[in-house]
Amino acid sequence: MMRPFSSRQSRQLIASLLLPLSLLAAGGVAMAQTASPSYRIVGYAGGWNPAQTKDVGKIDTLIFAFAHPKGGQVVIDDHDLAHLHDLLALKKLNPRLKVDISVGGWTVGGFSEAASTEAGRQLFADSAAQLVAAQHADGLDVDWEYPGHHESGIKSSPQDKTNYTLLLKAIRASLDRVGAANGRTGANHYTLSVAIADGPFVDHVDIAGINPYLDWFNLMTYDFVNADTPTTGHHTGLHPSKLIQGDGRTTDRAVQQFLAAGVAPGKLLIGAALYGREFADVKPDHDGLYQTYGHYQDAHNWPELKQDYINKHGYVRYWDADAQAPWLWNAQTRSFISYDDPQSIAAKMAYIKAQHLGGIMYWEQTIDPSDELLDDMWKGLH
Repeated sequence: MMRPFSSRQSRQLIASLLLPLSLLAAGGVAMAQTASPSYRIVGYAGGWNPAQTKDVGKIDTLIFAFAHPKGGQVVIDDHDLAHLHDLLALKKLNPRLKVDISVGGWTVGGFSEAASTEAGRQLFADSAAQLVAAQHADGLDVDWEYPGHHESGIKSSPQDKTNYTLLLKAIRASLDRVGAANGRTGANHYTLSVAIADGPFVDHVDIAGINPYLDWFNLMTYDFVNADTPTTGHHTGLHPSKLIQGDGRTTDRAVQQFLAAGVAPGKLLIGAALYGREFADVKPDHDGLYQTYGHYQDAHNWPELKQDYINKHGYVRYWDADAQAPWLWNAQTRSFISYDDPQSIAAKMAYIKAQHLGGIMYWEQTIDPSDELLDDMWKGLH
């Protein structure tokens, strides 16, 4: 689930964006090798931190988050356009970089309504394609969370399953039509991807039906445990833990679900999280892993985890060899944190290669200014 930034994250983002990109560019950028075309590294980004410019060559696609449906059309608020333009400016430093626009996000509605009629789907599709062309972007990402579901507070309908497929079909046609008028055809065509979950969150999605219209799937293989789940656990675990119950969600189970629906491995990008999730008042069995808890505490970005939590202040790091995932347990405060780290990232990169997947996607670019985990992704795929 792609959630809005917290107020603290927003302040950090705004502060970072005040640093002019030109200051770093003027001093020269140590460009890394561009990623192998065999694997795609894709990052969602609400903006750009100039401190990360040195690593722009490691990224294949940045997906701007977010545009929104308004009045049935896809639009970007005026105050967000500057953030998109910061991403587009990076193409001068890495000509192979693609910048797409994502529409939606957690709690963002308007999809079910727009998709419910042919006219609504056409208006949505045409406005999206025109926005991509007008901003000189490279494609569109649809982040409807989720068809047939209303957990995020959005409207849904039993007809969403059929209408979601029809909406993506209309978007694909509009992107192709507008692309042809702008010389974007063949290998340079406007791309279409989706941010999509797994398990029960795609019970109103015809995976096989939408597959022909998409260039790739961004599998949101994180937030498996969160404030709405009854226990702690690995929020972005690769494989099942011995303690996981029933059909609990994991990255591998998500991949197998989409493969079984007929999606080619190369079109699947698994997700990595640059943040962790903390639970409080946790039952202490198994050092808090897959236990009930009193309340959800907070999210912590990777730099914060390193500075204040991992093997600090009573938080002890543990490794689940079955799940290929770390966790932190504070026995004194009975606090539990699930997160991704270099070891779990390395396991995911090995899995991508073994399964011949399309690559890795992560949320979110600005919350790891050091690019440590991005660097681990890049090294793992090269």
